[in-house]
Parts: sequence; C-alpha cells; structure tokens
Amino acid sequence: MIRPALVTFLSTPGFALGAVIGVALALPALAVGPEDDTPPTPTQTTTICAEGMVWDQTTQACIAIQDSRLDHDALIGAARELAYADRHADAIALLQMAADPDDSMVLTYLGFSHRSAGRMDTGLGYYDRALTQDPDNLLARAYMGMAFVQLGRDADAQVQLVEIRARGGAGGWPGRALAAAIRDGDTSAYDY
Repeated sequence: MIRPALVTFLSTPGFALGAVIGVALALPALAVGPEDDTPPTPTQTTTICAEGMVWDQTTQACIAIQDSRLDHDALIGAARELAYADRHADAIALLQMAADPDDSMVLTYLGFSHRSAGRMDTGLGYYDRALTQDPDNLLARAYMGMAFVQLGRDADAQVQLVEIRARGGAGGWPGRALAAAIRDGDTSAYDY
C-alpha cells in the first residue's frame, strides 16, 4: 500500500518534471544499436588503451584483445567504439572473438569495419551474411546501401532503402541515414 504522503510527493509538479527529465536523460545512454544516431561515448578502450588493447573492467587495466573476455553486448559496444575511432583492425579482431560468429550484428559490424578500411567486397559479403541470418537487420541494410552509394551503385542502394521502409524502418536511423547518403552521396556522416 502506498502511503498518502508518498502519493502527495509523487504527484507534485517538481517530482513529475524531475522524473521526466531523468528518463529523458537516461534514454540516450541506453541506445546502442541501429536506432542510435549519436557516436558511442569514448571509454578507456579508445582514450587510454593502445592499439591491440581493450579496457578490462575486472582488472581496471588495458589488456590484449585476444585476452579479453567480454560478454556479447560489451563486445559489440567495444567494437562499435573502436570502429568509430577508426581502429578497424582492432574492431575486427574483437568481433572475431564473438561466441557466435554468425550473429547478425557481429556480421554487420564486421562488414562496416571492413568497408571502412577500404575492403568493400569483404564488407558486402558480411552484410549479405548478416541479412541471411536476419532479413530484418535494418542496420545491415543501411550499411550495405551506403557501400553501394560509395561504389556508384545508387539503384542497388535504393533497393535497400525500399527494403528498410517496407520493414518498418522509414523514420529510424537506418532509413534516414541511407536516404541522406543516396540524396547527397555522402556516407561519411555518423554511420556506426
């Protein structure tokens, strides 16, 4: 049972405003995927760890990527951060340690890292594999479309945009980002 004094406190305008602000501030921190339209927040992995190293929360130190024991979500987050910091070789090395190498998001981020490192065909191959695993992976479709834009294959990019929209992603980051890339020819905006 809720006490009357607590009901009064919870219904005060100041509390309601504070709760709304608190929730609003927390939401961006939770977004870490295809709908996230902000760069990843740098952590020790990219601020103090040298190439070939990632931050280990347990030891509170940088450790070699091959010695890391990150769970799936932490691995994806660290790979995303590394790729955004243009440390594509490190992102790839980390993603290759995933417990499930056929996970659609692992394949998507491998595709992105290879594409960003200039290996377009390899990147496209990973996007194909990601979409085989999950045809509704809108992020893979957006990145594949961006690769097509980079290759001058706008018709193929448009096919991916149509697929994104057909799968309910018209207003989300993948759809918006790919539409802008097709329109402007610029795939260098935040795209991870």
